[in-house]
Amino acid sequence: MALKISRRGIIPPFIVMDVMRDANEREAQGEGVLHLEVGQPGTPAPGPVLEAAKAALSDDRLGYTDALGLAALKKRIARHYRDFYGVEIDSARIVATTGSSGGFVLAFLAAFDAGDRVALASPGYPAYRNILKALGVEVVDLLSGPETNFQPTPDLIERAASTGGRIDGLIVASPSNPTGTMIHADGLKALADYCRDTGIRLISDEIYHGITYGEAAETVLRFSDDTVVINSFSKYFSMTGWRLGWMVVPPDLHRSIECLSQNLFISPPTLSQYAGIAAFDCMDALDANVARYASNRALLLERLPQAGFESLAPAEGAFYVYADIANLTNDSQDFCRRMLAETGVATTPGIDFDPERGNRFMRFSFAGEKAVIAEATERLKQWMG
Repeated sequence: MALKISRRGIIPPFIVMDVMRDANEREAQGEGVLHLEVGQPGTPAPGPVLEAAKAALSDDRLGYTDALGLAALKKRIARHYRDFYGVEIDSARIVATTGSSGGFVLAFLAAFDAGDRVALASPGYPAYRNILKALGVEVVDLLSGPETNFQPTPDLIERAASTGGRIDGLIVASPSNPTGTMIHADGLKALADYCRDTGIRLISDEIYHGITYGEAAETVLRFSDDTVVINSFSKYFSMTGWRLGWMVVPPDLHRSIECLSQNLFISPPTLSQYAGIAAFDCMDALDANVARYASNRALLLERLPQAGFESLAPAEGAFYVYADIANLTNDSQDFCRRMLAETGVATTPGIDFDPERGNRFMRFSFAGEKAVIAEATERLKQWMG
């Protein structure tokens, strides 16, 4: 008799990780790959972070910490909100997490029950959708486009509620993945007010804060104390493999998140927490990284249209360009697969971010080296002929 397999694991893959696996296999066979698929900084963690980690390895036994994180780290994060945003946050509301991914799991489990309906912009980060589905939560895709800067609005939420029933939660990301678009202060306030008035739990993904190319990103904490905010050391702080993130949680979810953290994770990685404290003293080096991203962005926005990729999202922040390729294909997954096989340029099909319309979109990451991006665009121009 066949053994039972839980339906929770029958969810779509995170396609960009499949693309990275295929690219790595190509490299293992001795074929070159230009990586424009994964949103991973091309720079290492700053020097003081590495020094703090070495000191912790020498001086500390690296046992478990409190389930919600080191007190020193939480105080430093609270100070960051005061310094960076001018917002005062009690460090007791800070929760250190095993990457932002751990934060999403904790937030979704604490805020939503199976059968609840949670809205998010489509295109959007696929892990939101897939984690919610694994938890039995109904995902409500808000089909956004250039007319709303690829972001949710109260009108889109109203429309979804009027046709499908009550909305229990909303996930926003500004800057967003894959489009790099932002919800500016007035729009963020409107969403926070709408969610408060209608009893919708708002979760704000702010992991690309610090990586913007004009106006700075605004935190929703300026407009709401009921929101769950999730951030990470992976992007701006250039610490992807350290698997460290944080949350700012409202009082009504605090104990639930603490109990979930204790049982699911015990505590976040201790070494990474000690190192993370030092990351906040590296702003000059981190801002230099952002300047490199800005240069990469300018190069990509200039050269992609020359290669036939004519319709691009604004890329106001993060390190992605989202391209409408309806003039080139109706199958983005096959298009990206052929691109990798024939040019060695690895990119991500839009179907990863938008199940309904992503067949005619794709995403380029410009987080890596400028020379790689320059070579990739030259290959694409030749390939497109």
